[in-house]
Amino acid sequence: MNESESLARLKSGNRKYLESTNQIGDISSRIRRYTAEIGQHPFAIIVACSDAREIPEAIFSCGIGELFTIRVAGNVIDESILGSIEYAAGHLHCPLVVVLGHTRCGAVAAAISGESSGYIKSITDKVSRAIGCETDDRKACCLNAQATAATIRSAFAEHPELSGIRVISALYDISSGEVDFLPEV
Repeated sequence: MNESESLARLKSGNRKYLESTNQIGDISSRIRRYTAEIGQHPFAIIVACSDAREIPEAIFSCGIGELFTIRVAGNVIDESILGSIEYAAGHLHCPLVVVLGHTRCGAVAAAISGESSGYIKSITDKVSRAIGCETDDRKACCLNAQATAATIRSAFAEHPELSGIRVISALYDISSGEVDFLPEV
């Protein structure tokens, strides 16, 4: 599967999610046994926020082994996250990375307010750099996801073995459930 097919599958999965009342992805004992014996073959890497309202497998109607999901508050990137992406892209041959931001993100709200301390500040400082002076929640969440995607593209620019992966950003609306795929910046 190439990156275009991976993106089309995510978009189709989100349409199913918007119309469904139940989980659509395969979480059966058969698929658990299959992936335990054969291994995982995810078609996309999703860098999602840790927010409990954003569940990538449900949002894209995927089951066990279909997505390589990395969750971190505010979608911020560090070397551990880059290493996880490198593993999934290089060893599992995932052709697509999606940075999935979401509306009403607590990390973005904290960065906008400037009121954070402790370990959370390491997250909000990165988000603040990404959003600049933007105070509109939706726009700030988009800017943050787009900046993270740009950081990932830049980090892997010198890795010819990963030259075939595509890195994009998207915004999940926690009220409607819809995912908007964002333009590259």
